[in-house]
Amino acid sequence: MNDWRPSASGATLARRARLLGDIRAFMAERGVLEVNTPLLASAAPAERGLASMQVDDGGYLVPSPEHGLKRLLAAGMGPIYQLGPVFRAGEAGRWHNPEFWMLEWYRPEASMADLVAETGALIETVAGVRCMQRCEYRVVFEAVTGLDPIACDTTALADWARQQRLAPVEAAADHDRAFWLDLIMSLAVQPTLGEHGPQCVIDFPAEDAVLVATDAERPGVARRFEWFWQGVELANGAQELTDADIARERMQREQRLRREAGAVETALDERLLGAMAAGLPPSAGVALGVDRLLALICGFASIGEALAFDWPRR
Repeated sequence: MNDWRPSASGATLARRARLLGDIRAFMAERGVLEVNTPLLASAAPAERGLASMQVDDGGYLVPSPEHGLKRLLAAGMGPIYQLGPVFRAGEAGRWHNPEFWMLEWYRPEASMADLVAETGALIETVAGVRCMQRCEYRVVFEAVTGLDPIACDTTALADWARQQRLAPVEAAADHDRAFWLDLIMSLAVQPTLGEHGPQCVIDFPAEDAVLVATDAERPGVARRFEWFWQGVELANGAQELTDADIARERMQREQRLRREAGAVETALDERLLGAMAAGLPPSAGVALGVDRLLALICGFASIGEALAFDWPRR
C-alpha cells in the first residue's frame, strides 16, 4: 500500500511545535546559546553501541552532535545547545527511529549534579510533570536483581540473565560485563523506572565509559546519569572526560571490541582529540530525545505517533 499520509495528527504537530518553542525559551532564559554543528561529519563516534550511517562520498551522519559541540567548548564557547535531527543505523522499533530529534547541551565548569538538576527543571517546565527523586544505579539494579552491579563478576550477571530468560542458555560466554549489565538494565531494570514521574539514575558502572569522567574516589563508577519516564529512557548525561590521552585509549578499546564483534571499525575523530588536547574545559552535558518526550507527554504507546512521518512512511 502506498500510504502517503502522515503518522502524526495535526494536533500532535502543533504540540510538537509548542514543545520546541518551550525548549528554546527555557534555554534562552538560562543563557544557553543555540548553535548548529555539521550533521555530516568526517569521523564517527567510537562507542561500540553506536552504529552510524555512512554516506557514499565518505563521512557519517552524526548520531549525536557531541563531538562538534565539544570542539566549540574547547574553542572558548560558553553554555551551548543544539536542537535538531540525528541519525543511527539499525534503530527502528517502538521507541526508536533511525532519524530522530535530539536536544544536547553543555555547561563549562558545571558539575554532573548541576546538569541533573537542570534536566529535571527542563522536563518539569516543558512537560508539566513532577520529577521523582534521583537514585543511584547500584540501588535500582540491586532492587531488581539482588546483585551489586559494581562489584559482581561477569559470570554472576550472565547466570542471572539466563535464569530470567533474558538471554538463551547458549548465549556466548565471551560477552563482557558491559554487555550483561546493559542487557539486564534495559530488559529488567529500566521497565521499573519512572512509573510515577520522570526519574534520574546516577553513577553508572564504568565499563563502557568513553568520553565520561570516572569517580576518583569510587573505583568502577562513571559520573554518568540517565533520565527515565514510564520505563523509557529520555536523557543521557555525564561529567565529561577532559583528558585526551585517556579518551584515545578508550576509543581504541571500543575499536578493538567492534573489530572482535565483526562490526564496522571507524577511524578515530582526531579533530575531537585535538580539541581535547588543546584544552576542553571541565564540563557537564546531557542529550535528550525530543520525540520520546513528546510521545510520553501525549500518552502515546510508541514514538511513531510523535513524528510527522515515521520510518515505514519515510
